[in-house]
Amino acid sequence: MIKAERMGYEANSEFAAKMDAADPLSRYRERFIIPRNADGTEVIYFTGNSLGLQPRTTRQYVEQELEDWARLGVEGHVHAKNPWLPYHEFLTEPMARVVGTQPIETVVMNSLTVNLHLLMVSFYRPTADRYKIIIEKGAFPSDRYAVESQIKVWSPAFRRPGFGDMPAKGGTQSEDPPEGGTQNALIELAPRDGESTLRTEDIVEAIEREGERTALVMLGGVNYYTGQAFDMEAITAAGHKAGAIVGFDLAHAAGNLELKMHDWDVDFAAWCSYKYLNGGPGAVGGAFIHERHARAFDLPRFAGWWGHDKETRFQMGPEFRPIAGAEGWQISNPPILQMAALKASLEIFDEVGMAALSERSRRLTGYLEFLVRENGRDKISIITPSDAAQRGCQLSIRVKGGDRSLHERILAAGVSADWREPDVIRVAPVPLYNSFADVHSFAAALRQCLA
Repeated sequence: MIKAERMGYEANSEFAAKMDAADPLSRYRERFIIPRNADGTEVIYFTGNSLGLQPRTTRQYVEQELEDWARLGVEGHVHAKNPWLPYHEFLTEPMARVVGTQPIETVVMNSLTVNLHLLMVSFYRPTADRYKIIIEKGAFPSDRYAVESQIKVWSPAFRRPGFGDMPAKGGTQSEDPPEGGTQNALIELAPRDGESTLRTEDIVEAIEREGERTALVMLGGVNYYTGQAFDMEAITAAGHKAGAIVGFDLAHAAGNLELKMHDWDVDFAAWCSYKYLNGGPGAVGGAFIHERHARAFDLPRFAGWWGHDKETRFQMGPEFRPIAGAEGWQISNPPILQMAALKASLEIFDEVGMAALSERSRRLTGYLEFLVRENGRDKISIITPSDAAQRGCQLSIRVKGGDRSLHERILAAGVSADWREPDVIRVAPVPLYNSFADVHSFAAALRQCLA
């Protein structure tokens, strides 16, 4: 019998079964539909970091809206069981509890990158002296594309003598875009040589070094590739001390970590809801704008009628009057069928609470780390931090000499995991529906595939 020194984990199936039996949250697995293999057995589903599983109530919730649409037509906006006109408001408070915000700071709308662009229109306001954006090197590509395109939009303002000639101290500069003078505006933070993740002190030092030249710090809450969770409170404090705006992409953090975006004083954030939040493929996303900006009506924004004052919206006047708070960043009326699917999942999150989920996540992921290390001492490295405070439920595994064929063998063994170039397999035991038995079965499959 093999035991982990610190946690008392044991590498046998009886231990996993015992842990599941003693865990009151194990019963929530029954609230989700687990995909099955060709032989009828359940898939070991460790890709909730890419697409969460479907709650059993999702079909019912979506069909309710389809039924009301068929029965009521346009009158469903006010007479549906869940009226469509205020439908997004049904999601505001439960979503706020998931990401640690106030209701006035929270809105469910659009998709992730669209929301990032809408927020950067308001919060990236470069000047001749303060114009840089700090991101992590290896950020999700869409984030980099969005940030770089925002810089290019502003590039005409950069075309002035000497503006772009400041040397970027530290970080990796972006490639020089077509317009002159923007090449120093993007700062990408890279890990130290020989390391896979960023150190908080290095992030803070870079923010301090760039200082008053930094307009925006925008990192992922959790890096999609390494699974590293950043110290968002410390990063926000450092950014604000430097006079910068601070925002986060919470795609891999929302529903995964216990977040306190309001208390950490973050300026803005955006996230998707098809990963840990189980909203379905292409699900509607969310946005957070701190309440100190709630009535900053002079902030530039891309306006649309759904962000207009609710009392006068249907007067169809020519002057845009934004709603106070995050709702004022809305553009169009909400996608009801998508929101119905997300509503089904958020009700489960509300029952369990992020504190309890985070605690279960630490135990599940700790057990996974223990078994992976025991089964592949000489072949496997885990690039995700071992410190539970620096990760959620994702582990990114690097196998010595491994390639995509190893991933294909893992899939053939009945495991849903994903491959990220050049050499990482990502696995995520999601606390809402994965079990200790899943973790044990995955470790056994990995051991067999390595053999």
